[in-house]
Amino acid sequence: MSEATSELRATSPVGSVIQAANATRAGALIGYLPVGFPNLQQSIDAAVALVENGVDVLELGLPYSDPVMDGPVIQKATQSALESGFHLSDAFTAVEAIRARVDAPILLMTYYNPVLQYGIERFATDLVSAGGAGLITPDLTVDSGAEWISASERTGLDRVFLTAPTSTDERLKLAIENSRGFVYVVSTMGVTGARNDVDAAARTLVDRLRANGLETDGSSGACVGIGISTPDQVAEVLAYADGAIVGSALVRALSEDGVAGVARVARSLATGTTR
Repeated sequence: MSEATSELRATSPVGSVIQAANATRAGALIGYLPVGFPNLQQSIDAAVALVENGVDVLELGLPYSDPVMDGPVIQKATQSALESGFHLSDAFTAVEAIRARVDAPILLMTYYNPVLQYGIERFATDLVSAGGAGLITPDLTVDSGAEWISASERTGLDRVFLTAPTSTDERLKLAIENSRGFVYVVSTMGVTGARNDVDAAARTLVDRLRANGLETDGSSGACVGIGISTPDQVAEVLAYADGAIVGSALVRALSEDGVAGVARVARSLATGTTR
């Protein structure tokens, strides 16, 4: 392994941004949008608008034909993208175009089957070439992810594994040891979607991650997703976690009011990071 590759592996672009946000504000805001909705160019413009209005890290979802973990708002948007002709290569096009306009790390959120079909090593190489920071893989467990872990080590990509209130301490430790960028805390059981109350189980889960060595094992913190839709909820989450992840509220805004709408909602959510 070259010295340059070693340096790349030692630095998490996502983790660095999250750490900076926690040093200067209450924490980081991570925004999710699907690639290709309502079309490729508008999805690029919307992602840029997120960063320009206070989002620290972008999470771009790859449309998938069987999105079992997504709620109705995101399912409808991703289905629309697929019907409009989304191709996997569009994801790399979007990442490159967004990175040319704003300086924020971009994680792709994807079910693992598209990565397998594309080729794990090829996917990792093309994502790095486009300027991407890494992957969030909601349906991939650490013990099934050896090939992806190897590819991300080779390329220096961040890898984010999910934890849930039902995760055992053993599973939490595996996620901590193998995640780079952050550990994704699923705050509620079930599919994604904005809720009136962020599940109190998220706070307990973050506490369990800390107790199992999160701050000393090289990942850059715990970020909570699923159910966050207001600035107050962002502030509530950042009182105990390192980042708040918002998806459905942003997708709904894009669907109803276009790029201007998603910019407005992002700007409002970002106020929760300063409390």
